[in-house]
Amino acid sequence: MSTPLTGTTALVTGASGGIGAATALSLAAQGANVALVARRKDRLDELVGRIHSSGGVALAIEADITDRLQATAAVDQTVAAFNSLGILVNNAGIMLLGPADSAPVEEWDRMIAVNVQGLLYTTHAALPHLLSAAEGPRGTADIVNISSLAGRVPIAGSAVYSLTKHGVGAFSEALRQEVTGRHVRVALIEPGPVATELFTHIRPEILEAGKEAFANATLLQAEDIADTITHVVTRPARVVMSEVLIRPDGSQW
Repeated sequence: MSTPLTGTTALVTGASGGIGAATALSLAAQGANVALVARRKDRLDELVGRIHSSGGVALAIEADITDRLQATAAVDQTVAAFNSLGILVNNAGIMLLGPADSAPVEEWDRMIAVNVQGLLYTTHAALPHLLSAAEGPRGTADIVNISSLAGRVPIAGSAVYSLTKHGVGAFSEALRQEVTGRHVRVALIEPGPVATELFTHIRPEILEAGKEAFANATLLQAEDIADTITHVVTRPARVVMSEVLIRPDGSQW
């Protein structure tokens, strides 16, 4: 039986866990061939096994998208395997929090490299293929950029993380204006706090200091965001969901 994304190929970055892994599973369940891109090949292989066991099609691609050549090669490998690319989910990201005056500058470099440069490199490599796919039977192609509530509402302790996510929002809107007439949809997804590994990247002392703020907070689940992404890319070609803000119930942020 045909499913909404049958015949479509999706590439998901940061697919080794959290939102990326949940999105890969969800898109595969809708019939997409899914290229899984991340640095942790063992986890990608495990996820490929899960998708295959459910009757889906997936390919593991080990790559560090902060390296432009590796990002480009990941796109090329996807197209070589599946002959097209119709959906790009730019999910890879890191969140390193703390006051700006005491922050290790290396953390800023890492966030800019992954959250901004990696997204740009992958998008640039994917765009020709997405524009071509938009002329096919589906009548559209999709770029989904994962931002954050922090990309809309900056708070103390998240200055550079917020900067990167505001940048993703600005890039997404400008790109939408450029490609919407060519039937490529650009969606910005802005989740609030999600229960993923993102928090484990934070320095222990910063995590401890902020523990009280999250003590009684309801956290979103990775599957909540994956469901939203899948909803966005399975709309009729005439429907463009260009921005989705997702807060957990009771959130004060």
